[in-house]
Amino acid sequence: MQKIAKFIYFKIIKWKLVGDFPEVDKCVMIVVSHTSYVDFFLGLLVRKVWNKEINFIGKESLFKFPLIGWYLKWVGGAPIVRDKKSDTVAAIANIFKTKKVFRLSLTPEGTRKKVTEWKTGFYYIAKLAQVPVVMVAFDFKHKQIKISQAYFTTDDKEADLKIYKSFFKGVVGRIPEKSYKVE
Repeated sequence: MQKIAKFIYFKIIKWKLVGDFPEVDKCVMIVVSHTSYVDFFLGLLVRKVWNKEINFIGKESLFKFPLIGWYLKWVGGAPIVRDKKSDTVAAIANIFKTKKVFRLSLTPEGTRKKVTEWKTGFYYIAKLAQVPVVMVAFDFKHKQIKISQAYFTTDDKEADLKIYKSFFKGVVGRIPEKSYKVE
């Protein structure tokens, strides 16, 4: 399967990989720029190229449909209760405790729409779970996926966010006008 993924990624769509996948079994992977549903399928493809298990979360109700729920779990999904009564950050951090390998992929933009600020749940999840943050840039302008080394959070959230955001400078999503712009 990896050979097919590599053929599609490098020969058919002609994208590049920049950086080496860090040797971590647990991390929060923040993916920017998230502007299209195509990002999900590109992510599934590139994780096969890397040959790494990479997970995501979704609202619990999605996992209740027989075929959809099975498929989402098969491709690395984990159901999460997202309501006002539950502590989503703590619930996700607890998932890390129950798994030997869990690399959680999140989009700090939180939506495919144009945003000017990131949601910071990923930061608090990484801090509470005591796992590093890995940045992954989906850059459609340069037809490349760029990956960072693993960074542990510190006690200076603003400094950490500055480092994370700087990694994405110049990255353009599939729909350029919706791309998060790093100043």
